This record gives sequence, structure tokens and C-alpha cells, in this order.
Amino acid sequence: MSEEVLFEITKENLETGLRGYPVGYCNTSYVDPVKGLFYAGKPIVDLANKSEEEVIFLLYNGREGSAEEISRFKKDLKERSTLSKALLQQIRALPREGHPMKLFATSLLLAGMFETKYDYREDCLNIIARIPAIVAAVINHHAGCGEGAPSNPELGYMENFVAMLNLPNAKKNVDLVNAMRLFNIVHYDHGGGNLSTFVGKAVASGLEDLYGSLASAICALAGPRHGRANQDCLDFVEHMQKELGESATDVQVEELLRKKLSRNELIFGFGHAVLRVEDARAAIFYDFVQKKYPTHPLVKIALQLRTVGTKVLSENPKISDPYPNVDAISGIALIAAGFPYAEYFTVLFGLSRVVGIARQIVYERYEARGGKGTPIVRPKYFYLGKEDVSG
Repeated sequence: MSEEVLFEITKENLETGLRGYPVGYCNTSYVDPVKGLFYAGKPIVDLANKSEEEVIFLLYNGREGSAEEISRFKKDLKERSTLSKALLQQIRALPREGHPMKLFATSLLLAGMFETKYDYREDCLNIIARIPAIVAAVINHHAGCGEGAPSNPELGYMENFVAMLNLPNAKKNVDLVNAMRLFNIVHYDHGGGNLSTFVGKAVASGLEDLYGSLASAICALAGPRHGRANQDCLDFVEHMQKELGESATDVQVEELLRKKLSRNELIFGFGHAVLRVEDARAAIFYDFVQKKYPTHPLVKIALQLRTVGTKVLSENPKISDPYPNVDAISGIALIAAGFPYAEYFTVLFGLSRVVGIARQIVYERYEARGGKGTPIVRPKYFYLGKEDVSG
């Protein structure tokens, strides 16, 4: 892409969320409108069956690692994974009211108080290694389910996370581990301009430490227009399933969708700010649930919505992307695999996205502009108000 891209800024460009305006470089991932998400030049569909550490190594180093390098990297993460007892005590002393993302953000601030090295590279690797234990502690505490099993990184990255969870009715088996691994890998990164990543980097531009920057990013992720969309999508599918029953036909699904649209109700799980095809991450999950849980009631109607919803929305010329996004199916895959706790879906999103945001912060603080780092974020705003003309 040419570095000399010129834009004519008009009034219509203002107050549009900076959508589409280039402001820098991302060294970890990018989203092609047609080909989908790429990590360091590798399409996400080629990475879904790799280990978490292999994909994290790719994002961190910009290349795939050899078997020996991955082995050393796994060992390094294991050695970094221990949380201080003081941090765990503070997390378990937090109030449990409100959405668990509040606890997640607070826990990252606490981690910065107890564990920061004030070195973005060291803190990046440390938080990647420790985030499964932090999130497991947050979930167990918020759910009121006690401390759970102690961290055992020898089990593997997501195997250890699932083993630490202490929630009743969570089926801690291979299928759940596989679903969690898929969820984790496909959410690591998504370019440099999504809200949570941009916010995290903006806060770090003021030289806040990595933990505080990530806490701000988690707050950005928490909203229903961003990370909490997967909860809204699940609510939508459950509502559809409840209204139509478990034996709904495609015709009935289509009729209900058209009725909702006629009432100006939202259809969740479709469309994307960048993509103009079905989200490749969604395709990964659709393939997973079709193979594992084709008769699950929520899976059945989600698969119907995949085709029927696209058909109905494609009729509207104002809709540029009538295809499913990852939120349409990722939460349903977790439920089908044995994790019936939708209130923690956004927390799981954050558990994953911390990896990409942390690495992008390292780039912007230590590597951008020939090692000088990016300056503090300071966009221009035009004053809009009534002048005092009395004098």
C-alpha cells in the first residue's frame, strides 16, 4: 500500500468514529474484506488447528517457529505463568456485583500494581502467560464458586484454563477444551483499528504501563457494540428458538426474520465493518458445530440462520455485508460444548484479545518509527458551540 494516501477531509467525515482513516501500521494482523482475517500473513483458517503457543509465537515474532523454537517458547510461558498470592487474594476480595468485565478490568489494574516490570516486552510475555489464571480467578470469584484448581501450566495453555474453572455444569472434557482453544485462537487479534486495540494503544501512548493500558482496552471491549455482541447474538438465537420451537423449518425462520425486519427490530450476528463475505472465523465454528453437535437445538437454528438470514438480508441494497460474523456462532459453540455461561463470553473474548493488544502495544512503544515509538495520541477536534457575543 502506498504510504502517500491523501484524503480530503469534509464535514461529512467528522463524527464518524475515524472509520476507514489510516493512522498507523499494524505488525500482527490484518482483515481483507474478501479473504478475511490474517495473522502475520497467514489466513486464520490455516491456523485454527495449531496449538495456542504456535499461533502466539507467530503473532509475537511475525513468523512461524520451528519445533525447537516452539518448545522453548512453551517453556518460557510456563515459567512466567505463576501469579502472586497477593494478586489472587485481591481478586477474590473484589465485589461480585455487575458484569464480570468490570472485575476483569479491575484485576488487570491490580496485576499492574503487583506484577508490572515497567517494560512493555517483559510485561507482554508475562501477561500472555498469566492471563488464563487471572481470568479463571475472575470467573470463579464472580460466579461464587470458590478458588478452583491451582494453575498447572504443564497441562497446556487452554487445558490449564479449563481445569482451573470451578463452575457447576461446565463439562470439562476434550470437546470443551477444543471449543475454548478455537475461541481463543480466532480472537487473538483483528487488525489495529478495532476499538479495544485502538484504546489500549492510545492509553499506552501516554506511557501508561501495559497492565493499565490493557485494563482500558478491556473496558472498551465490554460494550455491546464490540465484545459483548456475542452475548446479544446468543440472546437473539435463543429468542428465535423459543418462539419457533425445535423443529422450525427454513420457511418459518424466514417468516419470523421478515416480521422482525418489518418491525424495525435488529437482526444480530450479521454484518461486519470491514468484511464483505462470511467471516472466516464464523466458518471455522460452523464447521466445528456441524461435526460435533448437529442436533443441538441452538446449533440447528444457528445453521438455518446462516443461510436464511443471508438470503433475507441480501435483498436490502443498503446492506453491504449480509453474511454471518463470528459472534453469530461462537457463543453457541461454547454452549454446545458444555459451557452454559453466556455472561462470561465477553471475558473469554478478552482473555484472547489481550494477546494481540499487548503485542501491538510493544510495537508502538518500542518498534514504530525506527524505534522511537509513536507519539501520544492527540487528534484534532473542531470547536462547536455558541460564542459569547455580549461584549
